[in-house]
Amino acid sequence: MQDQPLFYPHQHPTQPSQIRQRQSWMSTLAKASLDHLERQVKQLGELPTYELLRVPEIGLAMVQGRAGGTGQPFYLGEMTLTRCVVRLQLQADEEAITPEGELLCIAGFGYVAGRSHRHAELAAVCDALLQHPIWHDAVRSTVIEPLQQEAQRRHEHQQRQVEATRVNFFTMLRGES
Repeated sequence: MQDQPLFYPHQHPTQPSQIRQRQSWMSTLAKASLDHLERQVKQLGELPTYELLRVPEIGLAMVQGRAGGTGQPFYLGEMTLTRCVVRLQLQADEEAITPEGELLCIAGFGYVAGRSHRHAELAAVCDALLQHPIWHDAVRSTVIEPLQQEAQRRHEHQQRQVEATRVNFFTMLRGES
């Protein structure tokens, strides 16, 4: 049994808005390209040290679909994913001490489609930093917001391509006028 728990209750998001916010940044990190994620993380400068609680590992996840998007669920197949869990190595300064006087422990999780160990590790590190009160704003403005803007640009480009190839079918009445 461990002397010290890995998580403290005050760290867990409890409000639906907090949960949605974390889901949003984890989704952004998972969907970003590795190259773009690495470029943005490098702009943060020197990061705090961290340890791997769960080294990046590759596994399979069952993907479910729904007939027509809303109908009966069915198993579509399996997809490869990589996961990683890190824990920040925090110094014992006043920002790293909980209100109860214990050393703050922040763990980050990264789940990405595919087989990229580095992508899963960077996603986990960013998730942990986004939970840290000192790093949150810097990571949000330097990493998350540019990644979200890039995703929005890709989506808009794809929408323009789809719209350019749209075919509108219509029927004409034939015969009696």
